[in-house]
Amino acid sequence: MTVLRTDWLEDPDTQHVCKVLKDGGADVYFVGGCVRNALLGAGASDLDLCTNMRPERVIDVAETAGIRAIPTGIDHGTVTLVHKSVPYEITTFRRDVATDGRRAVVAFSDCIKEDAARRDFTMNALYARPDGEVVDPLDGLPDLVARRVRFIGTAENRIREDYLRSLRYFRFHAWYGNADLGFDPDALSAIAGNLDGIPSLSRERVGQELVKLLAAPDPAPAIAVMRQIGLLSVILPGSDDRALAPLIHLEAGMPPEPMRRLAALGGEDPREALRLSKAQANMVQLLRTEATGSTAPAALAYMYDQSVARDAMLLRSALLEMPLPPMLETELNAGAQAVFPLTAQDLMPDVQGPALGVALKRLKSDWIASGFSLDKDTLLKRL
Repeated sequence: MTVLRTDWLEDPDTQHVCKVLKDGGADVYFVGGCVRNALLGAGASDLDLCTNMRPERVIDVAETAGIRAIPTGIDHGTVTLVHKSVPYEITTFRRDVATDGRRAVVAFSDCIKEDAARRDFTMNALYARPDGEVVDPLDGLPDLVARRVRFIGTAENRIREDYLRSLRYFRFHAWYGNADLGFDPDALSAIAGNLDGIPSLSRERVGQELVKLLAAPDPAPAIAVMRQIGLLSVILPGSDDRALAPLIHLEAGMPPEPMRRLAALGGEDPREALRLSKAQANMVQLLRTEATGSTAPAALAYMYDQSVARDAMLLRSALLEMPLPPMLETELNAGAQAVFPLTAQDLMPDVQGPALGVALKRLKSDWIASGFSLDKDTLLKRL
């Protein structure tokens, strides 16, 4: 028997929520990412629980105990309980009645194995009782231990239930897969054979999955296989992953930055193709522009900030397949700390009105081009 030991499971407030449901007659299990990550020794961002209790009864039991209950997805069996400002998502056991590749019609179930069978990967069909005992209805624990990303049942069926699972397969492989095991040929065949279902997905869902994938420590192998089987060109037409592996090599332990990595892929405007936020899309476009330009690192750091300038230089080196400039950090520091020696007041009253802005802009360009070496007097003489 495998027993889970982790801080969030042993938290008294978490145990209180479980006890309230159990005292109301429910079987309660933690499920999915929190269990998977705990078994891998990683943290959990969300606590998801499942139960044989129907959602209306969950609400009644919780509110009787003074716990706030929010019917966040009650039609699909999900209620969010909020105890001491911490949300707990409680979902009734379900089984799929019908699917169309984007969403499922579900029916409530009393059987944990039916609930497990509708999930995507075996490593996500692991449950844990409040006492920590791990329940493994579909024999997914050996896959998790081996870091084998395996579809539940047949990959073909799971993908046709929800085409987003094609992208999720690569995301999970990048985050949790064993590189030595490689990619499951049956999974790749099923994904390649169902590419025509990808356009039916909302671009927001596709964009979110790709961003999560690019946030993995090393997504380059997964992205390369996505390109080989045709998935990458479907979700981001015109993209190419040649610069991604060199970029990740150059990052050398830096925190992953999905927009920097997305910029390396090129292709269509991500705001349209992936429905990114305006800020994300603008950052990708900025990095692409500066990476293919010739502006010096110090000037980039002055114009934007040190982090953006560093990302642009990483991307530039990856695209050119060249090492980073040897004094990059020194130059970035110099640019970030540089202060333009002139103000509008210094040019007045000789220059006023629209000409004032034009003159300041021209002098600032000269100053940046000089490597910030021109002093105030020299710049005023140029005026």
